[in-house]
Amino acid sequence: MTDARALAYQILLQMDRNGSYPDRLVGSMLDRHPLPHERDRALVTELVYGVLRWRARLDWHIDGLSRVKPRKIAPPVRLLLRLALYQMLFLDRVPDHAAIHEAVKTARSTQPPHIAKFVNAILREAQRRHPRWDLPSRLEDPAGYLVHVASYPPWLVNRFLAEWGVEPTAAFCEASNETAPLALRVNPLKTTTSEVLRLLGDSGIDGEPSSCLENAVRLHRPGRDVSRIPLYEQGAVQVQDEASQLVSRLVDPRPGERVADLCAGFGGKSTHLGILMKNRGDLLAVDEASWKLEHLADNARRQGLSIVRTLGADVLELSSASAGLFDRVLLDAPCSGFGVLRRNPDIKWRRGPKDPYRFGRLQSSLLERGSALVKPGGVLVYATCTVFPEENEAVARRFSEARPDWVIEDASEFLPSGARHMADPPFFQSRPHLHGVDGFFAARWRRPLQREER
Repeated sequence: MTDARALAYQILLQMDRNGSYPDRLVGSMLDRHPLPHERDRALVTELVYGVLRWRARLDWHIDGLSRVKPRKIAPPVRLLLRLALYQMLFLDRVPDHAAIHEAVKTARSTQPPHIAKFVNAILREAQRRHPRWDLPSRLEDPAGYLVHVASYPPWLVNRFLAEWGVEPTAAFCEASNETAPLALRVNPLKTTTSEVLRLLGDSGIDGEPSSCLENAVRLHRPGRDVSRIPLYEQGAVQVQDEASQLVSRLVDPRPGERVADLCAGFGGKSTHLGILMKNRGDLLAVDEASWKLEHLADNARRQGLSIVRTLGADVLELSSASAGLFDRVLLDAPCSGFGVLRRNPDIKWRRGPKDPYRFGRLQSSLLERGSALVKPGGVLVYATCTVFPEENEAVARRFSEARPDWVIEDASEFLPSGARHMADPPFFQSRPHLHGVDGFFAARWRRPLQREER
């Protein structure tokens, strides 16, 4: 326990100092500092993501308990208090006295003596007050409740309250605070869904078939790192949310086609496209980050895919002359990421009110460039994992207005029957509070058979 908490504190410190992303940092730190038990590894992840998810609420408690002005609490001390308070307020398995003792011990070894006394005083007072806090009322002060209790930045809460109203905003915020279920994409080139469920059950992992698409399963509290089980290592499954899988279904690639995945990242969708193509054809995965493409190539090999090629390039510099034309192009564009807060709670604190507009302008430029790579009669799919119209409908409509001869196709016609309720024709729009999956947007066009005259 002590090692897990100390490691979580070091990860949070590095994130605060260097702006690191939690998923990669947690993984690399656990590789460098292996813990003896799976439950300890799970605790590190729980602590890091819990502190990130509930940061505003934890700070509300700290600032209310402290006699020192909030701006005078040094960041390492605030992180220490957040970590201890998270354990005290949200984790039943960690006794209060253990959380307090660990925080005070760390303060004594890293801070002047008076700081250790300050940390002890704050946490002892929190222990006395919990759970009798005078919290903002959800009914009487919805903005205060969503900022300080649900833990969201004021700009986001105020915007959603004005645009959506109280209940939809509260539902979105509360659903986005939940720990996302773990979904696995089954690789039909290697196995079947029923076989995956059987082998998971033999390993003590409870799962069920996805309710919205085939070749996918949803796990209930797996209790271990799925990337370390034989099914994953053998390429039979890939961790991928169901909404993300549905984007690949919208592309609907066919065996033997030439397909491009622009801004491919780590290749969750790239490898899914390759599987839907039955490993026949040509699939080009493009990303500017070469280290992501290395991971993508390893992932493709693990899943038995030989048709995936990688290209390290800026999409804005691609042309049909250099890359050729494709039957289908997927642009999974960089975005603000507010549809995946369940998995990336740090996004709440990294983004600001102007970011959706900024991303929208970039996305329009990328979409314009991506469209130039589509063959006459081919398909273009634009996708994001966010909920702002500036990045979603507005981008799609700008493109359609500039390309009136491109036919925007109804997403519901390409979704599995179990997912058609996620269509908002002509678009695909999933929401965690409405559908229980990540928040994604996608639009699909078909290029006219006759080349456009320029």
